[in-house]
Amino acid sequence: MLNKFAAAAIVFMGLSLPALAQAAPPAAGPGILTQVMFFLPLILIFYFLLIRPQQQRAKKHKLMIEAVKRGDTVITSGGLIGKVIKVGDTEVSLELAENVRVRVIKAMVVDVKGKNEPVAAND
Repeated sequence: MLNKFAAAAIVFMGLSLPALAQAAPPAAGPGILTQVMFFLPLILIFYFLLIRPQQQRAKKHKLMIEAVKRGDTVITSGGLIGKVIKVGDTEVSLELAENVRVRVIKAMVVDVKGKNEPVAAND
């Protein structure tokens, strides 16, 4: 009886092994259109939430820097507040207090206040 079961098991395994060894046909991957449809919204989100606002901020800052003139009150990226004494191509001279003048690179100017606009105090 045990021999019959062993023989049946060997025959069954012998018949099922070739079926298991056969490779399944390769699955078709997503098409190029599907991939583009997936990445296009991501690209648009990055453009409208990150890239475009940064470009607009940089453009506005550049226009503000180009409009700096003598007599304006400016705030630098280091937190210094001074009155513009002289404007050059790449630098501005600021008067921080009486007889205290510094030269600052124009790109380091964060904000420009007009002659009559008050500068906010942190008191």
